[in-house]
Order: sequence, then structure tokens, then C-alpha cells
Amino acid sequence: MAQRVRTKPPPASSSAAAVLASSGDDAAFATTLAKGLVVLEAFKDGTTLLGNMELSTLTGIPRPTVARLTHTLAELGYLRYDAERAKYRVGARALRMAHPLLADMQFRQVARPMMQELAQSVRGTVSIGLLDGTSMIYIETARSGDVGPHVPDIGMPIPVVMTAMGRAAAATLPPADAALLEERIASEDAELWSAFRDRYRAGLTQCASRGFCTCWGEYMASIHAVAAPLFHADETKRSFSINCGIPAFRLQPGQLEGEIGPRIAALADSIRAIIGAAGPAAETQKQNKKRARK
Repeated sequence: MAQRVRTKPPPASSSAAAVLASSGDDAAFATTLAKGLVVLEAFKDGTTLLGNMELSTLTGIPRPTVARLTHTLAELGYLRYDAERAKYRVGARALRMAHPLLADMQFRQVARPMMQELAQSVRGTVSIGLLDGTSMIYIETARSGDVGPHVPDIGMPIPVVMTAMGRAAAATLPPADAALLEERIASEDAELWSAFRDRYRAGLTQCASRGFCTCWGEYMASIHAVAAPLFHADETKRSFSINCGIPAFRLQPGQLEGEIGPRIAALADSIRAIIGAAGPAAETQKQNKKRARK
């Protein structure tokens, strides 16, 4: 008998929980493996130490199943058991999984010294992000001394729709992919999309016309940011952007748009020139200029 295969799979960058929830008609889907990944993804900022009952509550997976999964993951080194607290934390082996991906993005090493120079100059942070579904994932970051409450780090996710970094990465997408991203954001959180749709689309237009976009504390009230598109890699389907975040109290009137925005756009140009990457295509730029008028 032929296996039934899901005809419209969710994007690969969906959370493990979302993919698991939609896998009922896919006979080739490894449910136990997916549940193990759901457990791993439950460990986030603020939830770095979790017991089986907490994990069961967070994931919706029955506690006996969670107990088997955490035991197995601990035996493999992906979790580490804290006997005093009877809870688990992410193990060192999980960190190994990130290295092949980061090693495949060698332009980070080229960009890092220039990023650090700008971060020191403006007394803020400069970071590169990778588009992952409706989130951006930090893959490189540089900072000056005191940068306020938001301290980016590699692997940290932030939302696309309400951040300059996310809008700048979306501005690199081919028109069809950009339209699908909008559909997905609206589908995942209609209220968030309704609240930020106009500013999101305005950011795409800013990137097309000025080479950067702004975010005035929309994601974090105390941090204002600018971001520029880097490039979209056709082979790997990866989209990158670069941002600069500044504590709001440090900014002079007009400085974000008049000084720091052009500097982050120039930095993006320099990185692309060194690595031989192209910026957003002409058709992409044209569509992004139209998008804010929808």
C-alpha cells in the first residue's frame, strides 16, 4: 500500500511543535524524533532549567513520554540532568549542531571587524541575522560597552514583522517568497500582523528607496534600530540582513536616519563587495516600493 504523504507541508523552519501538529497524514514522519525536538525547543530564554512536568505542560506531550525523551536526550548529551533540582538543562552536545551551519557562513569573519568598529563608534550593537520562517536568528554580533537591556547573542531569535532586522531581510526576498512570508506572518498571528503590517511594508519601501529601514522601539521600547538588506543566497535560500541598535537615550534628534542609517547601508555594501554578493534584485526593489501602498 502506498504511503500517504502530506500534500502541503509546513515550511521547514516552522517550530517542531507546529510540524508535529500537522503531520498526522504523513506515514513517513518520525513522530518520536519530532517529539524529542519539541522537548529541546522548549528550552528558551527564561526557561533554561526544566523538569519533566514543566516540559509536559509546555509541549503538551504526556509526562511519561517526556520522561523517556529527556532520559534519552540526556544519555546522548543533548540534555544534562541536574540531580539537586531534579531538572534538565541543555547539554553541550546541542551546541555542536550549530557549528556546521555557522561554518557555512564564512562571510561573518569578514564582517566582524567592520561591525565592531561601527558598534564602538555609535556605542551600540551591530548584528547580522538570518531569516528563519517568521523569525530572525542572530548569527553574528558586535557590541560596545554598555548597550542597555537588549544584548544580542548568536542563536537568539527575534520576530520579523516588528524589527528593522526582519524587515531588511524580507526586503532581499524574491517577490513570490516575500508574498508567502506575509501570508505566513498573518496566518501565525493575525493580531500582530494587523498591528505591524503598515510599518512592516513601509520598512520594505525604505530599504528599496534608501538602503535601510528604521524601527523606533517597536520591538523593545528602549532600543531604536536601523537595518540594511545584505543578500539572498539563491542556492541555499538563505536571506541575511545587518542591523544597528542604539539605546534611545543616546540618540540625538535625526541621528538614527541621518547618520546611522546611511552607515549601516554602507557597511552592507562593503560586506557584499568583499564577498562578491549581490543586493536585492531590481524586480525585488520595484515590488518592495509598491508594497507599502497595498
